[in-house]
Amino acid sequence: MAASLVAVIESSGTFYAASKLSGAPPIPPSALTRGIGIQGIGTMIDAVFGTGNGSTASVEDAGLLELTKVGSRRVVIVSAIIMVFFSILGKVGAFFSLIPLPIVGALHTFLFPYVASAGLQYLQFCNVNSFRSKFILGFSLFMGLSVPQYFKEYVFLSGHGPVNTGFTWFNDIIQVIFSSPPTVALIIAFFLDRTHTPKAHSTRKDSGMDLKEQYDESEMTQQIYKIITSLDDLCS
Repeated sequence: MAASLVAVIESSGTFYAASKLSGAPPIPPSALTRGIGIQGIGTMIDAVFGTGNGSTASVEDAGLLELTKVGSRRVVIVSAIIMVFFSILGKVGAFFSLIPLPIVGALHTFLFPYVASAGLQYLQFCNVNSFRSKFILGFSLFMGLSVPQYFKEYVFLSGHGPVNTGFTWFNDIIQVIFSSPPTVALIIAFFLDRTHTPKAHSTRKDSGMDLKEQYDESEMTQQIYKIITSLDDLCS
């Protein structure tokens, strides 16, 4: 359950980054919930086949949107079919497993900055001159980097996490949640946003909610993120 929660939070950030990098309007809540729902179905299928891991959105693929400038659904569908076909061939998987780790690290240095910059671009909706916005942003980023590092180092030094009760399942849940930087940052940012002067007149404007609602209700957003009902829409 904890891993699924972390996967949902991390995938939600990837969805927003993908919409930004593909040149589409910010993803509305209706489309975001559909994406999370499909991911949940994928996780259930993984459990049926006993894969031992759930499904999550690929941050690297989101970075490829900016690197290749290709955001067509048709390309994604064809790529998915090719990957499913190659997954049947063990030799292909063995070939990719032989790729040196420095090469993989070099790819990440190109792809992850694109995704990170896409997330920072959403700050254009907020009033970054507001003390409230600056405090929530800075504090959540700092805690999102420091708390997971503390949990990981604690396990490395002592063999168990900071939470060490008599219930192993509870220890594992806390360890998984607080070892994920995006999850910790989102929890703290959400808590501060809901508790730090939530009823002030300028809060909605400073947090960018007014502009976000205008995008969600626009005709272009509704057209792009409508439910796919035909093959033409699927392959657009």
